[in-house]
Amino acid sequence: MRRWNGWGDEADHFPLKPEAQRFLAQQIGSGCPLPDATLESVLDQVPASRLPAHPLVSMDPEQRVRHARGQSLPDWLAMRSGNMAPFPDGVAFPDTNADVRALLQYAQQHDVELITYGGGSSVVGHINPRDCDRATLTVDMKNFNRLLHLDPTSQLATFGAGTPGPLLESQLSAQGYMLGHFPQSWELSTLGGWVASRSSGQQSLRYGRIEQLFAGATVETMAGTLTIPTLPASSAGPDLRELILGSEGRLGIITDVSVRISPLPEQEHFYVVFFPDWDSGISAVRTLAQARVPLSMMRLSNPRETWTQLKLAGHEHAISLLEGYLSLRGASRNKCMFTFGVTGSKADCKAILAQANRVLRGFGGVNTGTLLGNKWRENRFRSPYLRHALWELGYAVDTLETAVDWARVPATVDAIEHAIHNTLKMARENIHVFTHLSHIYGQGSSIYTTYVFRCGKTYAETQDRWRRMKQAASQAIIKQGGTISHQHGVGTDHAPYLKAEKGELGIATLRALCRYFDPSGNMNPGKLLPEDPSHDGH
Repeated sequence: MRRWNGWGDEADHFPLKPEAQRFLAQQIGSGCPLPDATLESVLDQVPASRLPAHPLVSMDPEQRVRHARGQSLPDWLAMRSGNMAPFPDGVAFPDTNADVRALLQYAQQHDVELITYGGGSSVVGHINPRDCDRATLTVDMKNFNRLLHLDPTSQLATFGAGTPGPLLESQLSAQGYMLGHFPQSWELSTLGGWVASRSSGQQSLRYGRIEQLFAGATVETMAGTLTIPTLPASSAGPDLRELILGSEGRLGIITDVSVRISPLPEQEHFYVVFFPDWDSGISAVRTLAQARVPLSMMRLSNPRETWTQLKLAGHEHAISLLEGYLSLRGASRNKCMFTFGVTGSKADCKAILAQANRVLRGFGGVNTGTLLGNKWRENRFRSPYLRHALWELGYAVDTLETAVDWARVPATVDAIEHAIHNTLKMARENIHVFTHLSHIYGQGSSIYTTYVFRCGKTYAETQDRWRRMKQAASQAIIKQGGTISHQHGVGTDHAPYLKAEKGELGIATLRALCRYFDPSGNMNPGKLLPEDPSHDGH
């Protein structure tokens, strides 16, 4: 059974090792756990639905609770405290495109706000109902979960938009193919959600971000059915796929998606290299990207994240031996850990590894082989579960990300970490902050920052601490000229900062697009853009 108030399955639990608990206590102090609400107490708060009856709509209180929030830290605090209102007034589970069109007509007829729900893994407020006079209907796409068509000649596959990552890859693997899109939310997130939030997978260096994989779609909108054909390329005007990528449910409901697939590789290995310092690591990964060395994944941890990961790993004796060896090779106190993947045929992997190693040695890199790389592979989707383990000890954890050109990477990392770290200085609270470069491009890199802090004495105090950190970091990102989101999307959390990237004309263009496809503002309003004033009266 999936958790109603957190990430993943109730049976999955990954407690922190004693060494990790001691490390956190040394860094930021002992935590003080807050009390958790029960599902029963939350169910008692669910009000009567404001929706008129419809055969596709369930008004069951538990379904409404389970669809009320995503996985952002504010969502987590709401679920754990039990203060989850507002709830959707109903949840629908359509089976066909005709069902989806009927729900759109129902929403339009009764002036209902409609939220599309994929895997519920949003971390920026995409799927939360608004507190307003209109009723809200959440449309869960879980029944759109099958491989609909496979074209091996063109290497294209079409899936229902509600297909989650594991089910998608298992259906392709049975045919000898894969998509290769592995966001950290892969276990729960869906293909339609990846398109709607413009996501990036851990191995996008080989397979591409979702915009490179997205070939075509069917989208049911208030203005009609939008069919985007699969074409290898076109110069016939603007690309309609770009309307849907990152649209976050504002234009319509994606029902099926065609994607570009790849044959299963012959082999794949992950390696870990240590650089003597941050500057050497940045120079090395930039060189690899700009030389187009065909690695499948690159991830560079800064010194603080490297130190943290080694401490949290446990196995103190083995880590001590590793650090002694690295020190002898010139990677000691300021060392940075670099994880990279090599994927393809046996001959290709050998040649790629040799090419990469030549570059890495030039920057003082010490290759430790595949042992630590295999550990990364085993744990690559476990990070979301750490929030639960930390919470039980009285700590909160969150992440944020951006992307900038190479010339601004070091200063942006420093600005983000400095902004977060100083937020609670007046309260004499320490915050443990660390960063890695998660997606590497020839032009620049994404920056992914994690911060762990002690819960306050109350939920309200904990929420306020998060708000101040998030705001300070977001302002630092904007000041450095970074995007407000590289892979998490906009939602409600990032909408106030969108104008800095898009400009007034860009925002006006997006508003006009939303008005055309959704004249009455029924489709997930308040997400993506600060809401159009013409809809404020609802």
